[in-house]
Amino acid sequence: MGQYTPMIQQYLQVKADYKDAFLFFRLGDFYEMFFEDALKASQELEITLTSRDGGGNERIPMCGVPYHAAANYIDVLIEKGHKVAICEQVEDPKQSKGVVRREVVQLITPGTKMEGKGLREKENNYIVAISTFEDGYGIAYTDLSTGENSVTIIENHFDLVLNELSIIGAKEVVVQSQFKDHLQKQLQERLNATISIEDDISEKPDYRKLLSTINEHSMRISIIRLFNYLYRTQKRNLDHLQPVAIVEINQFLKIDYYSKRNLEITETIRSKGKKGSLLWLLDEAMTAMGGRLLKHWLDRPLINQKEIEQRQLVVETFIEHFFERQDIREKLKEVYDLERLAGRVAFGNVNARDLIQLKSSLQQIPIIRQLIEQLELDFVEQLDPCEELVDVLERAIIDNPPLSIKEGGIIKDGYNEELDKYRDASRNGKNWLAQLEQEERSRTGIKSLKIGYNRVFGYFIEVTKSNLHLLEEGRYDRKQTLANAERFITPELKEKESLILQAEEKSVELEYELFLQIREVVKEYIPRLQNLAKIVSEIDVLQCFATISESRHYVKPLFNSERKVIIKEGRHPVVEKVMNAQEYVPNDCYMDAERELLLITGPNMSGKSTYMRQIALTSILAQIGCFVPAREAILPIFDQVFTRIGAADDLISGQSTFMVEMLEAKNAIANATKNSLILFDEIGRGTSTYDGMALAQAIIEYIHTQIGAKTLFSTHYHELTVLAETLPQLKNVHVSAIEQNGTVVFLHKIKEGPADKSYGIHVAELAELPKELIVRANEILRQLENQNNKHEQVAPKKEEHSLKQLSLFEETDTKVKKEITSKEKKIVEELKDINLLELNPLQAMNTLYELQKKLKG
Repeated sequence: MGQYTPMIQQYLQVKADYKDAFLFFRLGDFYEMFFEDALKASQELEITLTSRDGGGNERIPMCGVPYHAAANYIDVLIEKGHKVAICEQVEDPKQSKGVVRREVVQLITPGTKMEGKGLREKENNYIVAISTFEDGYGIAYTDLSTGENSVTIIENHFDLVLNELSIIGAKEVVVQSQFKDHLQKQLQERLNATISIEDDISEKPDYRKLLSTINEHSMRISIIRLFNYLYRTQKRNLDHLQPVAIVEINQFLKIDYYSKRNLEITETIRSKGKKGSLLWLLDEAMTAMGGRLLKHWLDRPLINQKEIEQRQLVVETFIEHFFERQDIREKLKEVYDLERLAGRVAFGNVNARDLIQLKSSLQQIPIIRQLIEQLELDFVEQLDPCEELVDVLERAIIDNPPLSIKEGGIIKDGYNEELDKYRDASRNGKNWLAQLEQEERSRTGIKSLKIGYNRVFGYFIEVTKSNLHLLEEGRYDRKQTLANAERFITPELKEKESLILQAEEKSVELEYELFLQIREVVKEYIPRLQNLAKIVSEIDVLQCFATISESRHYVKPLFNSERKVIIKEGRHPVVEKVMNAQEYVPNDCYMDAERELLLITGPNMSGKSTYMRQIALTSILAQIGCFVPAREAILPIFDQVFTRIGAADDLISGQSTFMVEMLEAKNAIANATKNSLILFDEIGRGTSTYDGMALAQAIIEYIHTQIGAKTLFSTHYHELTVLAETLPQLKNVHVSAIEQNGTVVFLHKIKEGPADKSYGIHVAELAELPKELIVRANEILRQLENQNNKHEQVAPKKEEHSLKQLSLFEETDTKVKKEITSKEKKIVEELKDINLLELNPLQAMNTLYELQKKLKG
C-alpha cells in the first residue's frame, strides 16, 4: 500500500471493512469510487469511467457522482441489490493536518432504505435475520422505515422458512457466517434477496425495552442478531424501533407461496404486478399506512372467529353510515404516512416540509375522532391528536418551508427572540442598502449604478466603464475589475456589510439549531405517533372493506362449526370487476359432511378454474373480516388453503412443469387437515394419460379417505367420475355447455353430475386453428370412438375374459415356454396372480399398462 498516495491509502483502509459494498468516498462536492468499484459502478450507473494518478505505477480507475445528486444513484444501486457505504469527511479541512479524516457514516442496503424511489408507500420494506437452532429456525424481521419488529420460530424445514420469507417479502437476509452455502444460494435464487453477515448476538442495554415481551431464548437471539446488524450499519440511535411482536404463525390462515401466486392474492401470475390481483380489487385505502396494513391482513387472514366478527361489526357500521364514512375518507386523504415520518424523525433525515406534513396530519385527527364517536366505535380513546405537538409545530415552522434545513427561512417570526433580532438587523441592513443605492445614483448621476453581492467579494458598488469618469476621486476603493465594469467599496458600505453578513450568518446558524431542537421535541412523541398510526391504519382498512362491499354488493358471511360451505350466487371478485358485472354468471357451492370432495368436469374455458378460485377467495375475504361476493354465504373457518392450479415450470431449480405439479400436490397432501381447503386443477395432465389418471385417482382416494379436507378437484379424465360410486363423500359436478350448430356455447353454470362429453376440438375451433386441422381431428375422433364401441360389443363378460386369459398361458406349447425369458416368466407369474374380478376397469387398464411397460423395457 505504501506505493499509493495518502488519500488512496485512506480509501483502501476504509474499503477493507466494506468489501461487499460500493464505497462512496467524499472528495469535495463529489462521491468518488476507485479500482474495482469504479469499474462496476460505471457500468451499473452508466456514468463515465476516468482515471487518476494514485502514486502507483499505473493510473487508478475512477468515477464519481455529484454530492447533491447522490440519492438518485444510490437508489439505482440499491434497486439492483447492491450495498452503498457512505464515507464522509468528519473534520474541517481547514483545521486538519495532512489527509482529512474520513469515516463511513452509514451503510445503505436493500433492507435499510429509509427513503427514495425503491421504498413503495403501500409496501413494507423488511430486512430479515435467520438464526439456526437444533429444533428449527428463528426468523426476526424489521421495517426500518416504520420501526416495526417481529419474531417467530419455524420448525426444522427450510422450505417453510423460504415460504415465510416470501410472504414477508424480504429484501435483505442477515445470517451468521457459518450459515450453510447451499441454503444461502436458495435464499438468493428463490427470494432474489441480498445476503448480509452478522455474528454478534450479544445483548445491549438499549434493547431491554424492545425485548420486554420476548422470553424465549431462540427468539431473543434471532432479534438481537438483527438489531446488532442495524446499529452497526446505520451508526445512530434508532429511537423509533418498536417493542418486538411475537408472530404465532398457527394463529393465522396459512397460505403457502404457491397458493398465493395461483390465487393471485397480491400480484398476478402473468405480469407480477398488483393490477388484477385481490389486493388491487380491495385497495380503497386512503393512506399509505392503510395500504400496508391491508396487504398484511391479506398475507395473514384470521382463524379466530371472535376477531373476525369484531372486524365485521365495524365494516357493517361503516356501510350503514354512508355520509360519515365518506367524511372519514376525505379526512384520511389528508393524513400523511405517520409511521414513516416518525421513522425519519428518529433517523435524523426529516426536513421542515416533513414536519408540516406531520402537523397537517395531526390536525385531521380531532375531526376523524368526532366522526368515529358519532358511530359509537371503540377507536375513539386511541385517536390521540397530540395537541401539544401540533401547537409547537404551528408556532415554530412556516407553512411553506424550503427543502434544505441549513439555509434558513424555516422558523416563524416570534418563535425565538434572538432570531428575531438577527432578522431585524438583516432586514434593516437590506433597506439601508437599497437607500444607499439611490443616494449613490443621485450623487454620481449614474442611473445604471447598482449595489450587489457575491460570496467571494461580499457587497460592492458596480459601475460600467463608460461611467467611471463620473465617480468622485478618493471616495471609492476598487475591489474587482470586470470586462465591462468595475466594482468598488466605500467605508460606510464596508461597515454595514459586516453587520448584515454577521446577522445573516448567525440567523441561519440559529435556525438550524432551533430546527434540531424541534426535531428532538418531535422525537419524544414517536411512541404516541406510532400508536396513532396503527389505529388510523385499522380504521382506513375497515372503511376500505365497507366501501368495496357496498359498491360491489357483497354480503356479510356467517360462520359455522359443522364445516358446511353454503355459497349462493357466488362470484369471483376480481373477474367480476374486470368483466361487466351484468355478464358474470354466479354459481352456488354446497359442501357438508356428505359432500367433502367435489369432482368437477367440463370443457376448457368453461370456468372450472374460476369457480375453484372464487371459493378460495371468498373464504380468504371472509377471514380477513371483509364481506364476500355472493347473495348468501355460510362458511367454516379454514386453517390452511392449498392450490395446484395452472401449468408452470421452475427453471431456477431445474424442475419440470410436472415436477412442480407433484411438489405442490405433495405439499397439500402432507400438511392439510380436515379443516383445510384444497383446490386441485387438472392433476396428472403433465404426464402420460395412464400415469396421470392413476395418480389423479390415487390422490383423490387419499384425500377422501386419509385427510377429509374440503376439496375441489377439476379434471378432464371422465373415467374418474365413476369414483362417486365407491367414495361416499365424493360428488360429481360439471360446468355446463351446449352445442348449437356444431359450435360449443359455454354456460359457465355449475350443475350436479358429471359432464356428458368433452369439447376439446370445439375449443380448438374457437382458438381458430386451421380448418383442415379441425376436420382431421373430428375424423380421428370418430375413428377412435368407433374402435372403442367395436371393442365393447365383442368384449366377453368379466368371468369369461378372466378364464380365457388364464387358459392362454395354460395351453401354451412346450416350445414357446422354452423361449420365454426369465423376465417374461416373472411378468407372466404376476399376471397369473392378478384377480381381475377385484379390479375396476380403470385399475385393470393401469395394471395392464404397467405390465406392458415392463415387457417393452
